[in-house]
Amino acid sequence: MKLKHTIVALIAPFMMNAQQKLTPEILWTLNKLGVQAVSPDQSSLIYKVSKTDLKTEKSNSSTYFMNLLNQSAEKVDFGKRAVIQWDKNGLYAQEADKIVLSKDAGKTWSEFYTIGNDAENIVISPDGKKVAFSKAVLVENLMAKDKYVDTPKSTGQIYTDLNHRHWDAWNEGKYNHVFVVNTSDSSDKAKDLLESKKFDSPQKPFGGSEDFVWSPDSTELLYVTKAKSGADYAQSTNTDIFAYNLASGQTTNLTEGMMGYDVAPSFSNDGKNLLWLSMKRDGYEADKNDIIVMDWKSKTKKNLTEAWDETVSGSTFWSADSKSIYFTAAYRGTKQLFVVDAKGGKVSQVTNGQFDVNDVVAQTKNALVVSKVDINHNADLFNVELKKGQLSQITDVNKDNYAKLTFGKSELKMVKTSDGKEMGVWFHYPPNFDPNKKYPTLLYCQGGPQSALTQYNSVRWNFALMAANDYIVVAPNRRGMPGWGTKWNEDISGDWGGQPIRDYLAATDFAKTLPYVDKDRVAAVGASYGGYSVFMLAGVHENRFKTFIAHDGLFDMTSWYGTTEELWFANWDLGGPYWKNPTPKAYTDFNPIKKVANWNKPIMVIQGGIDFRVPYEQGQEAFQAAKLKGLKTKFLYFPNENHWVLHPQNGLVWQREFFDWLKETL
Repeated sequence: MKLKHTIVALIAPFMMNAQQKLTPEILWTLNKLGVQAVSPDQSSLIYKVSKTDLKTEKSNSSTYFMNLLNQSAEKVDFGKRAVIQWDKNGLYAQEADKIVLSKDAGKTWSEFYTIGNDAENIVISPDGKKVAFSKAVLVENLMAKDKYVDTPKSTGQIYTDLNHRHWDAWNEGKYNHVFVVNTSDSSDKAKDLLESKKFDSPQKPFGGSEDFVWSPDSTELLYVTKAKSGADYAQSTNTDIFAYNLASGQTTNLTEGMMGYDVAPSFSNDGKNLLWLSMKRDGYEADKNDIIVMDWKSKTKKNLTEAWDETVSGSTFWSADSKSIYFTAAYRGTKQLFVVDAKGGKVSQVTNGQFDVNDVVAQTKNALVVSKVDINHNADLFNVELKKGQLSQITDVNKDNYAKLTFGKSELKMVKTSDGKEMGVWFHYPPNFDPNKKYPTLLYCQGGPQSALTQYNSVRWNFALMAANDYIVVAPNRRGMPGWGTKWNEDISGDWGGQPIRDYLAATDFAKTLPYVDKDRVAAVGASYGGYSVFMLAGVHENRFKTFIAHDGLFDMTSWYGTTEELWFANWDLGGPYWKNPTPKAYTDFNPIKKVANWNKPIMVIQGGIDFRVPYEQGQEAFQAAKLKGLKTKFLYFPNENHWVLHPQNGLVWQREFFDWLKETL
């Protein structure tokens, strides 16, 4: 007996040691799942599993056909065909310059329409006779080589208006325009619905085919655009939904007088109602997001979620009987599935747990199919039983990978703020966490500033990876976070350096009371508004932190206002331009550059070269200030990255430098 016990005792540690901790290399090469199309009867779907090759920085993928009734999946090969949509007419795909159609779920294909190599965001009408698509159209000669044909090698760019650059690209005079064509008429030519206008549909930089939808009878195409250009575009969030009637050639603005974002139109399955997501206030990009439903016949509108004290995240899904709408929303530090009655507007929570429901994919008899993540796991498909909200896993695309890894756990603690409120703070613990040990701790500062801090999974700010390096991660849902009521969400606007910063300090002070937090080894890290927070905290922390890391952070609000592109954001959140009288606090009390005299700890600065939201000079200024003050500092610069880090090898360098800095200074 003793011998057996000895063997077990020896085996157990060996088995534990066989478990790996998450590394940047493993993180970047985990499988990623994406749903391509769902059959019209919701009984099947096609999904793709992709994996990044770190040497080539390219993605290798495999496609699978899944029977949702028995949850069986088989690998399929569509060759170079890219799936477009699946409806009652069949499965459509794009192959080079052609649209092809399969009537047998991808076994055989026939040519449907030659659309050209430059067509994007293709959507076929319900009757199978018309196609909508977008392509870039040269509308104005902003490049010298376009304006002066005898200067083809000129690199000159000529601007007389704003919106001359956006996100990570300069305006070269080309705009996304939406086209429609009747494929049943060989003489019909594709019509540009925006003609010579300097508008984009889909919206740049992130819009796609969700910006187009056909009416159920295929007589009208609905599309989303912001009917503004130049300085007007840069200062407004007023997108509208337009309906183009193919027979009359007339265009109607369905959201006339609705002044904020109006996006994501979707018809009910019975064709009687249209829904879209809407924000009320022009210029406020993080306004409460509501579900609007329009009776398609009478054109009367109703705000279904107006009385609900939260904001819709973005994924909506009509129930099979068209009586309900499922949607996702940030809620108490997670993202959950909700349902609203399409007539009465009653909102009910469907799921509850320590995870994020990202998208509703399909509806079977008694369940929904959703994609779900948490900080330790990439997206997989799950069934959600509708009566009790219970989840059961369908896919497990990283089963073998996760079997080799050991993860930590997360805990949401409620922390008292300086003004007596209760704030939810995530504590993410290392694998094999020992409460009797003391751990170095990272205060994570979220960007946005009004993006949700939930159980999301990222390849850069990955909490599981930070925890795997034996750090406790403290992630406060400070003022500005959705999921804690609309007032909490809004309270950051105009107060960037006020209560939200005090919220961070309150979370830090609370963490230092915990016996397993090494109070002398705490760092503050973050990006975007989180980077701004790091710069602010470096000037007001009173020795709470030992080191700092800021990525794409706003450092000097005056120069930032003069160089950023989406001015609606700056005008709303900062309170206007720096020449406004009286001067908004953003440029005085809440300006990190005004606090540099108090900087006294090491600081690492990371910056992307094509980040036009927070331009390069913000990071350069901060690094130069730290160096001239005699502080230990490091500048990590990526010339080809925007506000994020998208290239895998850059991502590896980012994480290696991130953790090297912490080892050196924390």
